[in-house]
Amino acid sequence: MVQTPIPPQILYPDSDGKPMAENTLQYRWIVRLVTNLKQLLKQQVAFVAGDLLWYPVPVERPPAPSQAPDAMVVLGRPDGDRGSYKQWEEDNIPPQVVFEILSPSNTMSEMAAKQQFYERYGVLEMYFYNPQSQDFWGFHRATAQESFKLITPLHLPWTSPLLQIRFELSADGLEVYHPNGELFKEPGDLFDERNLAQQERDRAAQERDRAFAKLRELGIDPENL
Repeated sequence: MVQTPIPPQILYPDSDGKPMAENTLQYRWIVRLVTNLKQLLKQQVAFVAGDLLWYPVPVERPPAPSQAPDAMVVLGRPDGDRGSYKQWEEDNIPPQVVFEILSPSNTMSEMAAKQQFYERYGVLEMYFYNPQSQDFWGFHRATAQESFKLITPLHLPWTSPLLQIRFELSADGLEVYHPNGELFKEPGDLFDERNLAQQERDRAAQERDRAFAKLRELGIDPENL
């Protein structure tokens, strides 16, 4: 008897039915990470996503193995909208860096299962942070064939080998810095900076136009200068 193929939307649903965050602190951390990572990698071929289901391998019957990291970075894959990240449709490139922001309901056994999943399917760097308790830890390796090395607060400040972002712990909790030393900003602050930069470009263009107009009044063609 020939079995009817299972539709992709059943094999690989775009939602696991779980909320993105359980509280505003966790949500703010996730948005901050995704926004700053997108800003950091905007000139590179990179895909950054938050709470997106990642399917590492195709299957014939559900359930397909999957995880939805709070934030993930895939270097070598273009930015763009996706319902989920199906690795076999993405040149078989797994996320290299993942982040998990813990909520009060998360358990250590759940985090251990995530660590095993990420190790099995090729992640190179993973970072875990509980903003309530300020607990931080991570793992890193140079290739998917190597064993992970643990990162603890004793290793901080720590710089990500792949992203060159720096992690530090202060009295206020975890701080993440861009490679240029700037602290990861709130999304609204990044938006304000882009607005200011655009305003400066507009102002410079207006001053140039006024200067060119003055030269033309004097009978000078600015294009020949």
